Amino acid sequence: MALDLTHRPRRLRRTPGLRALVRETHLEPSQFIYPLFVCPGEGVNKPIGSMPGVAQMSVDEIVREVEAAAGDGVTSVLLFGLPAHKDERGSSASDPHGPVQAAVRAIRAAQPQTVIVTDVCLCEYTSHGHCGLVTDGIVENDPTVDLLVQEALSHAEAGADVVAPSDMMDGRIGAIRDGLDRGGYTDTAIMSYAAKYASAFYGPFREAAESTPAFGDRRSHQMDPANAREALRQVALDIDQGADMVMVKPALPYLDILWRVKDTFGLPTAAYHVSGEFSMVKAAAANGWIDEARAMMESLVSIRRAGADAIITYYARHAARQL
Repeated sequence: MALDLTHRPRRLRRTPGLRALVRETHLEPSQFIYPLFVCPGEGVNKPIGSMPGVAQMSVDEIVREVEAAAGDGVTSVLLFGLPAHKDERGSSASDPHGPVQAAVRAIRAAQPQTVIVTDVCLCEYTSHGHCGLVTDGIVENDPTVDLLVQEALSHAEAGADVVAPSDMMDGRIGAIRDGLDRGGYTDTAIMSYAAKYASAFYGPFREAAESTPAFGDRRSHQMDPANAREALRQVALDIDQGADMVMVKPALPYLDILWRVKDTFGLPTAAYHVSGEFSMVKAAAANGWIDEARAMMESLVSIRRAGADAIITYYARHAARQL
């Protein structure tokens, strides 16, 4: 016997066509930013053990990967560098011939429509693996900012569209904006890692970027996972200093932060679906515990639904092909 119901929400869930018609959140390949790890050499494509399907690549291999990604509809990339030389000051970070700078020029020549974002931090370049200059075991803020400005300028000079400071030093957005403007790079945008938490989900990335700290941790500058209102203050500071876009990192454990940031400020907002989130899905799928394709898409949709305009994800090409 049928129930006397006026409202039956299942009516609009009955077929794939109906579900698509009323779907609230949509994913497009153009919303993805594809992270890539650039290393020295030629013909290098070195798989990263903890991140299946991800590799360290030389510039020539990076160009091929960017071209293939564009063929899938992914037209934005985020470059991380692995230098041939590391020292306590991370001096290779601003080398005009460094792997990131070389990759920017090569991508710009081969694939001029690709949006090139570059990571600005010292952790991949320092011998101790920390995000800045270290004195007596303490990461120094202001001297580090000076070096970050030099690194950002070198990326802009190479042709980056966007520089993305990930270090979490105080005042670095204003200093980088001033440095770019003084250098004549007023059109180079800044995507700030504004709410970057001291997370356990970065583990595989540290293998990929060879940036594991030799001692201590990064809790003195990355945010406490327990804090939400602090994230809004941090984002407000970075916007005041000239950030064109802001980011929340990681994504899935901080969807509430992502929602608050987007709802409060309305600025173009990115979220980083980080290495640990990616590798957990990969590991569970390899053990037959979950459906990888469905888990991937559910994760990305949830990030988009929470307010992300752009999603940085190692699944960019895979997801784009599925879409």
